[in-house]
Amino acid sequence: MPCFRPAGDEDGIVTQYDKDMVEKAGLVKFDFLGLKTLTVIQTCLDIVNKEKAAASQEILDLSLIPLDDASVYKMISAADVTGVFQLESSGFRELLKKLKPDCFEDIVAAGALYRPGPLEGGMVDDFIERKHGRKRVEYDHPSLEPILKDTYGVIVYQEQVMQISSALAGYSLGKADLLRRAMGKKKAEAMAKEKEAFLGGAKDKKIDAKIAERVFDLMEKFAGYGFNRSHSAAYGLLTYQTAYLKRYFPVEFFAALLTCDKDDTDAVVKFISEAKSAAISVLRPDVNESDKDFSVIEQSEQEKQDKKNKVIRFGLGAVKGVGEGAVDVIKEARDAGGPFLSIFDFCKRVDGRKVNRKVLEALAKAGAFDGVAQGNGVSRARLFLAIDMATERAAEAQRERESGQTSLLALFGGGSDKKNGTNGTSNGNGNGHGLFEDKYPEGDEWMPKELLAYEKESLGFYISGHPLDRFASEIKRFTNTTALACFEKGERA
Repeated sequence: MPCFRPAGDEDGIVTQYDKDMVEKAGLVKFDFLGLKTLTVIQTCLDIVNKEKAAASQEILDLSLIPLDDASVYKMISAADVTGVFQLESSGFRELLKKLKPDCFEDIVAAGALYRPGPLEGGMVDDFIERKHGRKRVEYDHPSLEPILKDTYGVIVYQEQVMQISSALAGYSLGKADLLRRAMGKKKAEAMAKEKEAFLGGAKDKKIDAKIAERVFDLMEKFAGYGFNRSHSAAYGLLTYQTAYLKRYFPVEFFAALLTCDKDDTDAVVKFISEAKSAAISVLRPDVNESDKDFSVIEQSEQEKQDKKNKVIRFGLGAVKGVGEGAVDVIKEARDAGGPFLSIFDFCKRVDGRKVNRKVLEALAKAGAFDGVAQGNGVSRARLFLAIDMATERAAEAQRERESGQTSLLALFGGGSDKKNGTNGTSNGNGNGHGLFEDKYPEGDEWMPKELLAYEKESLGFYISGHPLDRFASEIKRFTNTTALACFEKGERA
């Protein structure tokens, strides 16, 4: 067998045969699929169980969830499946609306049926008609009922072909697998031999010859469309689990989706839009609240301060130009010294080598400093103008620390007003208590269009609004649908 050793892998040996030759040589071939969905599920579970641990509640174990939850199937049947594994395409949504799955077996079958062969061959329509009782379910022989009952008499899986050949013709599992392969390849000469053997086996089991021939022809017809049930069942389980998480933990689920697709702007825009349509708020990044990834926080509603509402906070790692190293430095400084009180305080406490001017500008444009700026009555534009001054003072303070110098005010315990929470900083007019006033420069305010453009630059999309918002009423006068509605219907916008 021709083999080679990959460069840099002293212990690994790779065959140079293709997959068919590998099997003929007697080796077992495995296919390993990497699914991002597994990461989405784990990320969602981490968020959910962190909340449950904080509330001293029992953690969520997906292996213990019921597979017959009616509300989950209701959500799937309504095609409310954004983010749900396998089901997101417009074609699959249409299939779900017609099929209206109400049990796990329907989910498994839907995954096997949504392929070009079954769709074009009429299998899908036949399956749906039989499920809803509009077409009678019939079996050519009583022994077929236990094999085909779950799929309403339709041969959907390759395993069913093997079971039928075993039940009607006495095939061993090994021989049944050879029949399945021959049917899949549709070679006339091989099929003629297999048909003769099948009819012979059926005769030995005293099965009527006409019934045996009709069943063989039926198997041959569907074998080319048949799917591997074990594969479809495994995928179906992931489909149900993601649907379950979306149904019962929607905020955490969307936070996980956004985290796993944070580098894909189109996906982020889609998930944020879907979250908003489900009344889930996605807040701008914030240097005092954001983690590296999208996170779930509780926020009091303005009308009822005692009522908490879960929202998603944008992750700092999803801001363009802000690397993981910068995020780690920001979190480390925040954990060590508490919330940042101003951009001046921020620059003094973080490592300027990791959080450079480019990072500061990206954070400012994304609105990550809005919390500290607006608390001091400072606009995003004025805060942006203060970046140079803040970085210069931070660099000067760093030089003084390295040279062992300190100010007289700091030497005698001054320069900080903990009681008022200013830490030597001032409001927007420069009325600070420190040795140096943290005064924000005066300048022109950003126009709404300019502010949104900066958000698009740093985040990849608009988060606080949209340039067309001011024309919303005019647009409604001249349109009767949206691009999203057309997409969901599978139409061209």
